[in-house]
Amino acid sequence: MAALPRFDPRTIPIERVDHDLPPVPRHDLQAPAIARRFAQPPLWEPELRREPRMTDRAPAPAAVLVPLVLREGLPSVLLTERAGHLRTHSGQIAFPGGRVDAEDPSIRHAALREAQEEIGLAPEHVQVLGELPVYVTGTAFQVTPVVALVSPAMALQPNPDEVADVFEVPLDFLMNPAHHRWHAFEWEGQSRRWCSMPYLQPRNGPAGEGDNVERFIWGATAGMLRNLYRFLISPLPTALP
Repeated sequence: MAALPRFDPRTIPIERVDHDLPPVPRHDLQAPAIARRFAQPPLWEPELRREPRMTDRAPAPAAVLVPLVLREGLPSVLLTERAGHLRTHSGQIAFPGGRVDAEDPSIRHAALREAQEEIGLAPEHVQVLGELPVYVTGTAFQVTPVVALVSPAMALQPNPDEVADVFEVPLDFLMNPAHHRWHAFEWEGQSRRWCSMPYLQPRNGPAGEGDNVERFIWGATAGMLRNLYRFLISPLPTALP
């Protein structure tokens, strides 16, 4: 199987932007509302489950932590920029996470362990809410997203061997489909299609001022965030009389 050619995802034309879809209401993005939703989940289907395969190697289970930091107002999503020297997905925006080890007693344990190893996030600052469906990457990782609330009292220590930067994006930005863009290109007779959610992060000063940094969220990370959107926007079960 031929390797996917290196390309800049920012240069791939945009097919559409989902301006027609509603954002998740702000009251449903409050931490108590998200916790209730995981405790009593809706009937829903993830929109994105699997990327076209790009490797012949055996599938490997993996786990990522989707950390929702309890900031004033609405939570924010903690993300990393992978180190540029890594063999796979170097420089990309990602959740903290990685392979599930044989010694890990559970998927959740693997996500918490990886988050502590990558960015120094101590488990005592994390309240796990639940899991989203497995997302299979083109590199054959079977990734389980573990969604959790994170205390703002956390003290992070990113591992420079794995992480170039750690930053946060407002949850309401990511849960608004007006910021979800769809791209596609042809490769080996297949259409490769993915979602992106570019975020301009202010480097200095209030939002909209100063030197902004583009955080180009795409691929598997954007796909899992899109599934989180579908999970949060889906109607809850109707209570029986």
